[in-house]
Amino acid sequence: MVSKAPSAPRCAAIVGSYLSGKTTLFESILHTCGATNRRGSVSDGNTVGDSSPEARAREMSVEMNVATVDYLGDEWTFIDCPGSVELQQDTIGAMMVADAAIVVCEPGQERALAVTRLMKELDALGVPYLIYINKMDLPEAHVKNTLEALQGMTERPLILREVPIREDNLVTGFIDLVSERAYQWEDGAPSKLIEVPDSANGRTEEERTQMLESLADLNDDLLEQLLEDVIPETDEVYQNLTKDLQESAIVPVFFGSAEHENGVVRLLKALRHETPEYTVSLDRLGVDADGEAVAQVFKTQNGAQSGKLSLARIWRGEFTDGLRVNGTRVSGIFKMLGAQQNKESKAAAGQVVALGRLDGVQTSDTLSESGKLEGSEWPPFLTPVYALAIHAGRRDDEVKMATAMNKIIEEDPSLSYGPNVDTGEHLLRGQGETHLRIVLDRLKNRNKLEVESQIPQVAYKESIRDKVSQHARHKKQSGGHGQFGDVHVDIKPLPRGSGFQFTDSVKGGVVPKNYIPAVEHGVKEYLARGPLGFPVVDISVELTDGQHHAVDSSDQAFRTAGSLAMREGMPKCKPVLLEPIFQVNVSAPQEFTSKVQRLISGRRGQILGFEPKLGWKGWDEVSAHLPESETLDLINELRSLTQGTASFAWEFDRLQEFTGKEADQVIAARGAAA
Repeated sequence: MVSKAPSAPRCAAIVGSYLSGKTTLFESILHTCGATNRRGSVSDGNTVGDSSPEARAREMSVEMNVATVDYLGDEWTFIDCPGSVELQQDTIGAMMVADAAIVVCEPGQERALAVTRLMKELDALGVPYLIYINKMDLPEAHVKNTLEALQGMTERPLILREVPIREDNLVTGFIDLVSERAYQWEDGAPSKLIEVPDSANGRTEEERTQMLESLADLNDDLLEQLLEDVIPETDEVYQNLTKDLQESAIVPVFFGSAEHENGVVRLLKALRHETPEYTVSLDRLGVDADGEAVAQVFKTQNGAQSGKLSLARIWRGEFTDGLRVNGTRVSGIFKMLGAQQNKESKAAAGQVVALGRLDGVQTSDTLSESGKLEGSEWPPFLTPVYALAIHAGRRDDEVKMATAMNKIIEEDPSLSYGPNVDTGEHLLRGQGETHLRIVLDRLKNRNKLEVESQIPQVAYKESIRDKVSQHARHKKQSGGHGQFGDVHVDIKPLPRGSGFQFTDSVKGGVVPKNYIPAVEHGVKEYLARGPLGFPVVDISVELTDGQHHAVDSSDQAFRTAGSLAMREGMPKCKPVLLEPIFQVNVSAPQEFTSKVQRLISGRRGQILGFEPKLGWKGWDEVSAHLPESETLDLINELRSLTQGTASFAWEFDRLQEFTGKEADQVIAARGAAA
């Protein structure tokens, strides 16, 4: 490979599925770059990243880890992203500011599918990426079937850059398909150059030809050489690989074992020579390279000692400590090495830094003295798909909890928290149960808050099928002025979705006009809990007649009479339970489409159809109507059926009559809880 002059600072996001070994690769990279004395271990709890109590307890990444290091004279920032599909908001933020991504996957067709959603996101964002097949030290590890599974999920050709050398069914090294050199892995050390084994020559030639043919599809000069049986120069092949990666036209594929630091140096060298500089990322984002100093925030952190930190990529110019951006003064500039903060006086274009105490600045904001940036458009934050009803264990902590939740949501905008107007519960919404349990642990660890949680109530309603005319009188004598209100009302059902209507046709002043609003108030008061125990909708109530007393009538008396008329009349109107029906759109790889349909049908869903997901090769989108009660834990089973790849979007569609044994159980449970 040709020598290379030092580059401007670059940034790579390390992404992958849960248990793929991303954090182990991250630690191996830091060790290889000399940033640490030894590679940290997740199981030993001594990694540079994952330092929070929530990460240590779970032995998994629960937020992104950022480290800026030097590799052969180049400054690199590596962002290790959480592997859990429930924590992908951080991953999207890292992708947005990265010059390239390393997709870490496990070998094997089924396990490889777990990264297909990440590949789709990278394709959609136009971010160049490489694939690193990890855990190749395992006996069952094979590159070819992994490659076949992944190629069906992206329009970009996957370019295998090396082939494994096997001894006794174990991978012991690799042959570089460009240089045609062979290397033997050494545990925890750089690979050793060896002679190409005779047994590998046939496959090496075959795979190298396939690599060159794939590149020739994108380069006419190279295609002409191959047609004339001219062997291209090694440097020319590298130049084509670099150009095609930087244009997001190909996906190079490497492999190794991060735990043993195998294949890490090879990966780093490919990154160093082939990853585009930040100016290419500016073009991808549509940001002009000229203009005032500007940065973009991709993550917000709130620390007990450090206060608020805004992790940002500097896109243009120079940021200095004390600079005013977006109306706020920068208070500290830091390069990060996990939780370690290294103070700097300034930051230049291309660098990734943490900016201190920018109150009012949020994730996705662009920072400049003018507060403006044309071009860069941040993708929408992830929509919640799972919820818990939560409340503070101690009533006195409710305000404290609300303040703490605001800071947590500032760090993770894929969360939401607030009251459900239909049920009165406060709902914490996010991307799955693990996601929300991490939030509850943070409330406990950071804020000493004990929070109780439960599955949210479904927003059932009730209505009526029949009409009735009802008379009610409220009369009470208790010395002095008494209470007297007498009303006649007609209660009727309305078409679904009509809500509530109140009218009056009183004549002759039998109910004075100033008391009619009190009757309506009493009716509405009752509607909060009907005869089945749920809020009443889609009915009309007409006040038709009544009586009043010159002395004893009052607003309160007619309010009580109105409520009494409803209490006595509603049970005669054949009340019926209504359940919310959602429109759901489930996205999943095509091989799981039939499983998704069976799952929805088994949850009382009505399949509306399915079609290929626009812009997502190999994926379908299934549309259905599904009761709200069946969506509460839908995401858990969806992910279980689809290797963690499926997700869904939802919106309220309508209320629908709910009858039968399950409806009776809902009504009985409501009565027992009253």
